[in-house]
Amino acid sequence: MKSKFLLAALLAVSTSAALADNYNIDPTHTYPSFEADHMGLSVWRGKFDKTSGTVSLDRKAKTGALDLAIEAGSIDFGFDKMNTHAKSPDMFNVEKFPTVTYKSKSFKFDGEQLVGVEGELTLLGVTKPVALTVNKFKCIIHPRLKREVCGANATAEFKRTDFGLNFGVPNFSPDVKLAIQVEAIKAD
Repeated sequence: MKSKFLLAALLAVSTSAALADNYNIDPTHTYPSFEADHMGLSVWRGKFDKTSGTVSLDRKAKTGALDLAIEAGSIDFGFDKMNTHAKSPDMFNVEKFPTVTYKSKSFKFDGEQLVGVEGELTLLGVTKPVALTVNKFKCIIHPRLKREVCGANATAEFKRTDFGLNFGVPNFSPDVKLAIQVEAIKAD
């Protein structure tokens, strides 16, 4: 009897896994960006130019997984001197910590619409929970690729000092607003 139950459970898990669609992050349409206040005078913004990863999405079960890797050395403030300094040990220390990652724990849906992702951000070797709010989510059959492509805009807020990124505090606020524009192409 136990073996029949175990077999049924394994079939249910494998069937559920088979229903999930898998997508590859499109690095030419995915750019995490961030902003922080500078002494109340202005808001400095930057982005990362190199991102990769995967998404798994089961719309019927309302579950999914996100695994995002950001090349820390691809940071771009639009100001070469600041880019160079941001890569140094003072800030992102890209030699020691070349990758920033985000790994989901769960997806949140409101009806059929994806509205949030609970996960963990790893920055400078420190991992902390960071929740993403999904402001926009849509999937289409891409007219050129002839495959399904899903896109989203997600936001989050966190304290960079929680991760050990303390440079410039208090002149540069420890509060960071994160925005991720992401597109992912359904895997073959």
